[in-house]
Amino acid sequence: MASVGVFAGLIVVFSILCKSHADRNVYPSAGVLFVHVLEREYFKGEFPPYPKAGDSSNDPITFNTNLKGYPDRPGWLRYIQRTSHSDGVLYGSPTAEHVGKPTIIEITAYNKRTFETARHNLVINIMSTEEFPLPYQAEFFIKNMNVEEMLASEVLGDFLGAVKNVWQPERLNAINITSALDRGGRVPLPINDLKEGVYVMVGADVQFSSCLREVETPQNQLRCSQEMEPVISCDKKFRAQFHIDWCKISLVDITKVVPVHSNRPDLGTGVLPDIGEYNPPSESLKSRDYFADFLITLAVPSAIALVLFIILGYSMCCRREGVIQLVHHSSIQKSTKEIRSMSKNREISWPLSTLPVFHPVSGEVVPPIHPDSYETTSMPLMQTQPNLQSQIQIPQQQSSGDNYCMSTFRRLEVNGIPEERKVAEALNL
Repeated sequence: MASVGVFAGLIVVFSILCKSHADRNVYPSAGVLFVHVLEREYFKGEFPPYPKAGDSSNDPITFNTNLKGYPDRPGWLRYIQRTSHSDGVLYGSPTAEHVGKPTIIEITAYNKRTFETARHNLVINIMSTEEFPLPYQAEFFIKNMNVEEMLASEVLGDFLGAVKNVWQPERLNAINITSALDRGGRVPLPINDLKEGVYVMVGADVQFSSCLREVETPQNQLRCSQEMEPVISCDKKFRAQFHIDWCKISLVDITKVVPVHSNRPDLGTGVLPDIGEYNPPSESLKSRDYFADFLITLAVPSAIALVLFIILGYSMCCRREGVIQLVHHSSIQKSTKEIRSMSKNREISWPLSTLPVFHPVSGEVVPPIHPDSYETTSMPLMQTQPNLQSQIQIPQQQSSGDNYCMSTFRRLEVNGIPEERKVAEALNL
C-alpha cells in the first residue's frame, strides 16, 4: 500500500509493496521525493520454506529492477540494497516531463538459497501539482549518514522537522536525496563507523532564514576556504543527530534563475530520404598495370642500396685510409688469437720474472712466490727466511780464490719441470 507521510506540513511519499500478486500502482507527485520499499518478508512467501523451523528469515534475497522492456531503470529512479539480508529501496524525484506517462518497473527477487525467482510489476503514475516546484530550494550535505539510513521515514522526518524549525516555512518537502558516491565522493574506510555522506534537497515557499544565510558571510567564506568549520548559530539544532557540512550547503532561488533556452536541432523522423535504387558497380573491371608500382616499391630502393654498398666498398678497400684501417683491424685480431692460444697452452716455459732470485746479502737462491699458493699482500718481494723446507745446495763462487761454497734453495716443480733446470738456464744467460 502507498502512504503519504505528513509531518506538520512536510510531505514525503512512501510506498510499501503489499502481498498481492497483481500489479501495484503508486501515484507520486512531480517534484516530490518518492520512496518505495521492497520488503524481503513479502517475497519469502513465494519461495519454498526453509527446512528448519524458525530459520526462514535467513534466506538471502536480492532484487533486480528495470523498466519493462529495457535493461535499466528510468534516469530519475535509483535503487539501493546494502546486503542480501536487508530490504531494497527504490527512490527518486520525478520531473514534470514524466507526468501522465505510466512507468512500469519489473521487480525480480532472487533467492540465493534455492536459486528461485519471483517477479512483480510496479506501475508508477506520476501526478502533476500546482504548488511544485517550490521557489526556494536548499541542499544540505549530511556527513554521518548513508543514503539507505536517510531514506527511512523516521530519520527523514526528523531532519525535515529540524529544517522547519530553522526555516519556519508554511510548506516544506523533500525534493531529492543523492548519495555522495553519485557526486564523485570516495568510499570511506571501514574504520570508526565512517559514512558515505548524503545530499538532501528540500524546498520551501518562503525566503531563506538568516541562519541559513550565515554561511554566505565573508568570515565564514574565509573559514571554508581554509578548510575550517564555519560558525553557524543554528547548527546546534542539527548537531544532536545530523552532522552538516555547512561549507557545502547550496541555496537556490529559482525565481531569479535565468532560464537557458538551447536551440536543439530538429531530429526529424529518423527515416532516410528516398534517393532511388542502389546501383552496384559493373562486373567488368578495367585491367591495371602494376609494373610501375613494382619499380617504385622494389627496384628504386634496391638501386639506392647497391650504390651505397659500392661507395662503402670503394672507401674501405681502394683508399689508403680504408686499407690502413683493415690492416690495423687484422693485426688486432691476429694478436688476440695468439694471446688466447698462449693462455690455453700450460706447458710453456715460465718467464724470467718467475725464476728463482738471489738474495742480495746471503747469496741464496730463493724461489719465487706464486700467487696461487701464497698470500702476496703480506709477504715481501725478496724472501729472507733462512730455514726453508725441501732445500738443496748449489755451488756459489766466492770473491777471492777458486773456492766454492754451497748455497741452498727450495726444490720446486712447475708443470713437471724441476726448478734446478730453470736455475741452470738462468745461470747460463
